[in-house]
Amino acid sequence: MSKPLSLQSDRRSFVHGAATLAALLGGTAATASARATPRAGSGSASTPFGPVKQVKAGVLSIGYVEMGPAQGPAVLLFHGWPYDINAFTEVAPLLAARGYRVIVPYLRGYGSTVFLSADTPRNAQQAALAADGLALMDALGIQQAIVAGFDWGARTADIMAVLWPERCKGLVSVSGYLIGSQAGNAAPLPPAAELQWWYQFYFATERGELGYAKNTNDFNKLIWQLASPKWQFDDATYARTAASFVNPDHVALVIHNYRWRLGLAEGEAKYDAIEAKLATAPVVTIPAITMEGDANGAPHPAPEQYRGKFTGPYEFRLATGGIGHNLPQEAPAAFAKAVLDVAKLAG
Repeated sequence: MSKPLSLQSDRRSFVHGAATLAALLGGTAATASARATPRAGSGSASTPFGPVKQVKAGVLSIGYVEMGPAQGPAVLLFHGWPYDINAFTEVAPLLAARGYRVIVPYLRGYGSTVFLSADTPRNAQQAALAADGLALMDALGIQQAIVAGFDWGARTADIMAVLWPERCKGLVSVSGYLIGSQAGNAAPLPPAAELQWWYQFYFATERGELGYAKNTNDFNKLIWQLASPKWQFDDATYARTAASFVNPDHVALVIHNYRWRLGLAEGEAKYDAIEAKLATAPVVTIPAITMEGDANGAPHPAPEQYRGKFTGPYEFRLATGGIGHNLPQEAPAAFAKAVLDVAKLAG
């Protein structure tokens, strides 16, 4: 396995963006951290994205933000649950400044991403989310892109990389290889590991669905705190993301995602062949960098467990300094550098 590269925490507001960008151009992320004063609440309300665009893609009208030159090489950045596009408010400008066309979409059930038809199943199985990513590329006329993300977004990027490698130039995945299957998820875990998945079992019940619908903001704020125990985000940072949970399908899709994993909810038949392929745990052949935060409080595999799933040019990087699950927002310079570097691996 490639030797882990330790990347120091870089929690800072974008007023320090010039120092961060300078470090990306001529130094390491650790150097960038030394040049900027860390502060709590990275990605605060002082660095919002611009207007959200909409595009019809597959079964959705997808809301997304775009930065950088329209003819630049494309990068798609995918968020997870319970986060949104604001996880990339500092990553996107860094990449745009290097000439990349950066696309950051709301996943189905978040923000302004909505279904085109009331008759479409509110399905959040892993194959559906990956299909959304490909549909977005087609709708925007993007032939090839670097795909990157964390949590649900990392899984989406992983799946796109194995299913459509000709469309994906490189991959950056927080927590590595996250492709799963219903059969694989049926196997019980050790008690300590099962405890980490408490919310999945809660969501499996009617009480859990009702509770999540009633207490969405408080529930998700708790997840932020548990998943990133050392990230001192402020109320404005959380509120900006919480606005994306006010989506007519958010609760239904979150519940379906976790129930589907356990075989408690059906997917769509049109994805059966894809899920069958994913159940074989196919390898990632394109250039890839996987990342982990040293204070990730969410369930995640150890890097040595998935090293064999990456057969192309590969690096693993550890972001240190109390970095939790929301790595792009907590350590934006480290994440942006990984995207830039995977492009170099791709040649």
